[in-house]
Formats: sequence, structure tokens, C-alpha cells
Amino acid sequence: MTRTDELRRFRVARALASPLGVLITVPALVIAVGVGILLVGRAATSSASQSMARRQLSEQASAVQSQVAFALDQAAPILDRLNVLADPARPLDDTLVRLHDLIVGRPGVAYASLSFPDGQFRGAYRTDKGEVETQSSSIEAGGTTNIRYKVFGANIVEARRETTSYDPRQRSFYQLAEKTKARVWSEPYTFFNSWSTGITCAQPLYVDGKLVAVLTVDFDVGALSSYVGRPGLDQARSVVFTRDGILLAYPAADKLGKPSGDKLMRAEDMHDPALTALLAWFTKRAATTELAFVELSANDGSYLTSIAPIGGTRAGVTAPLDWYVATIVPTRTLLGPTQSLVRRSVIASAGALAIAVGLALVLAWNLVRMRRAVAKSKAEARSAEARAKELGSYRLVAKLGAGGMGEVWRAEHRLLARTAAIKLIRADALVDPAGVEEVRERFRREAQTLASMRSRHTTAIFDYGVADDGTFYYVMELLDGIDLEMLVHKDGAQSAARVIHLMLQACQSLAEAHDAGLLHRDIKPPNLFISRAADEVDIVKLLDFGIVMSKDEMAQASVLRPSAQSLMTETPKLTQMGAMLGTPGFMAPEQILGMKLDGRADLYSLGCVAWWLLTGNEVFLREGGDAALLRRHMYEEPPPLVEKTDQWFPAELEDVLRACLAKEADDRPRDARHLAGMLRHIRIPPEHTWSESRAQAWWSSLKPVVAPPVRESQVQMLMTVAPRK
Repeated sequence: MTRTDELRRFRVARALASPLGVLITVPALVIAVGVGILLVGRAATSSASQSMARRQLSEQASAVQSQVAFALDQAAPILDRLNVLADPARPLDDTLVRLHDLIVGRPGVAYASLSFPDGQFRGAYRTDKGEVETQSSSIEAGGTTNIRYKVFGANIVEARRETTSYDPRQRSFYQLAEKTKARVWSEPYTFFNSWSTGITCAQPLYVDGKLVAVLTVDFDVGALSSYVGRPGLDQARSVVFTRDGILLAYPAADKLGKPSGDKLMRAEDMHDPALTALLAWFTKRAATTELAFVELSANDGSYLTSIAPIGGTRAGVTAPLDWYVATIVPTRTLLGPTQSLVRRSVIASAGALAIAVGLALVLAWNLVRMRRAVAKSKAEARSAEARAKELGSYRLVAKLGAGGMGEVWRAEHRLLARTAAIKLIRADALVDPAGVEEVRERFRREAQTLASMRSRHTTAIFDYGVADDGTFYYVMELLDGIDLEMLVHKDGAQSAARVIHLMLQACQSLAEAHDAGLLHRDIKPPNLFISRAADEVDIVKLLDFGIVMSKDEMAQASVLRPSAQSLMTETPKLTQMGAMLGTPGFMAPEQILGMKLDGRADLYSLGCVAWWLLTGNEVFLREGGDAALLRRHMYEEPPPLVEKTDQWFPAELEDVLRACLAKEADDRPRDARHLAGMLRHIRIPPEHTWSESRAQAWWSSLKPVVAPPVRESQVQMLMTVAPRK
């Protein structure tokens, strides 16, 4: 370095250290840093805003997808229940009450109905006020007479009567079911009179090759719109629509006027520029099968939109749901923070040094706060996802069933990889303060009772607890099979040898319970489940200990029971908060009268179950309502059983069942072991024996069901009971 270079550097350093140099250099450095931060912050803010918006749009789309799918998945269990009610000769009041109870507590469902070939129609529907009413109609000379009813407990009261032109046989859902001869989803169409746009899952019911009824479950715009919540982004909204522009869920659906005629609700009717741009974009492109993000240009500005498909297999069939959910948010909403930052930075650049420094500090503080907010949102999302996927030591794999208050999941132990079923009651479902303690106590009692049982014929429980979010749950064995009600529905009346085989196993479970001083009180076909495990088949499992009671408690409760006279003058509501006090077709006389009970009351119910298996019917016909049925159980003798079956039937078995069905408890077998001994003494010829090979052959012929729906009886689901529309 020369002497000249050293002199030049000295002069520059001195100039920078001078008052004028400091005055120029420091502001210049601050401004340079401010401009740099402005450029970096603008890019970071824009990127963060876009990223956060896309994440929230994706979460909103997934939530709506899941909720709408949950609503549509209710079609299958409802149609299965409608099969039992599809008899025009069934008492009208009984049918309407059961239809009413069928859709109560099922959000999203607008209607459930039975349509018969002679034009008769029975249904339950949800009113505009959210109440559930029922109706029946028949075609007469002057037109269709339609009567609407309100349901109070087990009684119906006529609300109004009208004459219309409605004929279910002329409606598209009926004709579609006749044409396909199988369970099928309709295309969107308008409902009669209300003109609401909706979709129907219909199923024809054939007996001996003859159509006897068409069963339907309806979902309309208003019902499905309840699942389209407001997204977290300002000015954002979600809609559900079809590819050709039919609206199926809209945020303001409950505020829209009723259509004036038989016209589908279309996007262009909303006069919404964003919807118009969305449909214009959609018609130019192929159908999307995955979540997509689109920037739309509309008359009132640009929008960022997420689009996700809704469809697939629903109610056991591939639904023709060319549906999509879109969440739309104005771009200006996303760029607002960035534009505000630019304006403030421009002002700072033109102002004094102090303003520039202040704005730089504000910018840094805003960036730190924004990053902390993003990190907090990510942590909360990960925590919520972890809570949703894990419960104790178990990982939730797939939802098997759901009701108004509870859910049952297929689960897997995280360390042992053992499959199980987890029953839980969501904390957010316990909204009734008066019923919370009762629900929790029943849930605890059921888990405690099951845990105390050791019989292989009682459902085994592995664990019980309360999650951090207040969710009550217990873990039990996952069963593979069907209950005895479905067994008879699918396979018909069973052989005497198999019935003896099944009853012997049920006696083992009851014997253990009675030894512990516990009474089941609700033995019926849905609560006895036959299953298979490894190479073993025809294993009986006794379910639903939700209303079990000790003999001491029963003695105390008998004092508070209603009198026999009150039971004869009005039919009691037998379901309360999902726990049944008894099932009319399977109750012992002393249970009906509210007398002190012992294990012989359960043996009476078990005899009724055996009757059901042998004949495919209950002991007494359900004529005249539940009160008449209860009187028959108290006073009438059962008809000759041998006349009810056309299979081999030993006289000793009828003697055993008549002993079980004796009106006086003292005339029945003294306990479950005594009953089992009587059954073992029945001689069965070799050609009629229910052998291991026959059992294996029967189970081999049982077709496996993909992701089988779990019946409420199997999972002991706690359901809310409320009125229907």
C-alpha cells in the first residue's frame, strides 16, 4: 500500500466521523436497512398470508367434506331400520312413532319415508323450525288425503289434514328405485310443495320377487347447509354445488326465500359474481378429483378459491354425487396486511429519520408477532390432530359408528398393534346439564360391569378413562359377526339344535352375572351377538350392560316403579337418554308390573329370544300397541310352539321354553345353570346335530362385509332420543 492510498483512506474515515458525515451516513444506513426490510417483509408477509389462507381453505374444505359425508352416511343405518317398518299392515301409530324416533338427533337428514305400491305413504320430516313431525297419506277418489301428526312420547296427535295431488309412485325417486331394483342415489331434484333442492337415497324392498315398498332418506339444501360453517378468514364463504351449477348448500340458505315452483336452486340465481366466475372456470375444465386452489377473476375483484370433490361410496352404493365444496375468499382480504405495510413504509421513507426508525421497529415487531402466531397455529393444529387420532395408548384407525352423543372407533394399540373397539362419549355432546351426570354414571357403570365379568360369552373390556378434552371412553374387544336379530332377518328361523347351542352359551354369561348379583334387564335378539375368532365360530356374546342393576338396587327401585294400572292406561316411554328400561316383546310379567326381580326375569327374556330364533317372530304379535303386548305377556299363555316351525323340533325343547315363559317366576328354572342343565338333557339325533363342520360351513358362506357398520346393539352406543320432522 502506497503513501497516497493511506492518505485517501484517512480522509474518508475522517469525513464519515465528522458531524456532516454522521448526519448523512446514519440516516442513509437506516433508510437502506428500512428499504431492505420493506422488500423482504413484503415478500414474507405476502407468502405467509398466501400460505395461511391456503391452509385455512384446505382445512375448511376437509371439514365440510367430512361433515357432509357424515350426514350422507346416515342413509345406510336408516334404510336398514326402515326395512323392519315396511309393512302397510303395521299399526299406523307404531310406524309413525318409530319413523319419528329414527331421524331425531340426525342432523342433515330432512326426511325418511315408506312408499307403497298402492299409493300409501308414511314418513317423518324436519320442519322449518327444526321440529320433527310425521305424516301419512292415501290416494282416494278425490285426490290424495294427507294427514300430518305431532308425536308425544309413544302417542301421535293429528295436527292437520289436507288434500293434495301427491302420488309417491309418480316421483322420480320411486321410479328410479323400481328401475334399478337396488339401493340407489338420485340426482338433485326439487321436493314436493317445499321446492327445496335435495337428493334422495332410495331402496326398493322385494318379498318373493314382488315390490312391497320403496324406502327413502332425503337430504335438502337447508339441512346440508348447516354443515357449511363460516371459515376463519374474513369475508370468506363456503358452498356445495354440482358441476352443472346446482347449489346444494349455501351459507344463507336458511334466509333465502322458498323457490316459487319446481325449480332447482342454481348458482346464477344468487347473483353472486364469485359464484358466477367459479362456474365459468369449472365448465372449461375436466372434473377435479383432488383438492385444488384457483385464482378467479370476477366483476367485483379477484378471489382465491379451494375446490374439493365430495362423492364415493355412500350407503353401500357408489353415489352419483358429482358434488364439490368450494371456499371463496377475496384476494384483497389476503393482501390487506401487505398493502398496509407498503403504505406505511413509503411514508416512513419520505419522512424524518425518527419516523423511519420507528416504522422499522414496528415492522420487526409485526414480523415477530406474525411468526409467533403462525407457529402457535401450527402447534395447535398438530395438538388437535394428535388428540383426534390418539386416545390413551390407542390409535384411532376408522370410525365404525356414530350416534347423537357417542362414537365407536376401530382402534389399534400403539405398542402391541392389537385391534380393539373404542366407545366414547364426546364432551361437546353433553349439552344438557340435567342429563350429564346420568349419562356419565351409566357409561361408568357399563364399563365397570363389563370389566368385572370373566365369561368368554360377555364382551371383554380392556381399558377405561377420560381424555384431556373431557371425552369418556372405554376399550373393548372388536367383534366379527352379527346379532341374533339380523341373523333371523338374513337367514330365517334357526334349527332347534343350533338354538340349544346358542342358549347354552348365553346361560354361561347370565350365570356369572347372576352370581355377582347383577340383573341384565334387557335380554333381546339385538343384545346377543354371534361371532367368530380365529378357528372358533358361533361364539355367543352378551351385549349392552348399560342398564344393568344389582338385586339390591332393584329391590329399592321396585318401590318407585309405576303401577300395573298406569302401564295399562298408557304406554310408557321405554327409552330415556339411550338406556332402555325393557323391551315390550321380551319383558317378564314381574318386570312389567314393577315387582322385585331376580335372575329368573332374565331367563324369561332368554326364552323369548329362543322363540324368536325358532320361529322368526316374537312370542306374541304386536297388535294394538305396546300396552296390549304387555298385557299378553302378563296374562296369555304362549301358543303351541311346534305349530310355529316346520323343522325338526323336540318336544323336550318346548317343555323347557314353556317353563322359561311361565307367568310365575317360581315355575321357571331356578337359575341359568339349571336352565343349561335342562337344555343339555335334550337328546338330539345325529342327523340334526349342529356340528362343528356345519357351523364352519355356515360361517364360510357368510359373505364378509367391507368396513362393516357396527350396530348400536353391538357397540352399546348412547343415543339421544328427540322428536322428528
